[in-house]
Amino acid sequence: MGILKDRFKIKAEASAADVKELLKQHGSKKIGEVQLSQIYQGMRGITGLVSETSLLDAKEGIRFRGYSIPELQKHLPKVPGGTEPLPEGLFYLMLIGELPDEEAVNYITSSWQRRSHVPNHVCLLP
Repeated sequence: MGILKDRFKIKAEASAADVKELLKQHGSKKIGEVQLSQIYQGMRGITGLVSETSLLDAKEGIRFRGYSIPELQKHLPKVPGGTEPLPEGLFYLMLIGELPDEEAVNYITSSWQRRSHVPNHVCLLP
């Protein structure tokens, strides 16, 4: 997946450098306290990890990389004449963190199509 791998590598290296610097400067800072009752009640109120991919809000609904579903329906590429975004566009957004252009989505589509065939030796024959 050449284009995708190259873009992901750039993002991953920059993110790793940011995290390394953050840990260097603030790694020993305490960010909260946890009570046993919180653990046994589904981690209520506990920040368990850092996630930039999605957020579920009771009032706003789910957001993917900061975008609401209506915003994604508006901004992600669609099949010509279609009304709904291609899943390849959401895949790109979740992986890279940016809205894709048509070229990136077309690249992912063609890559997935090439990889969709299951070789005969994988299938069990009757």
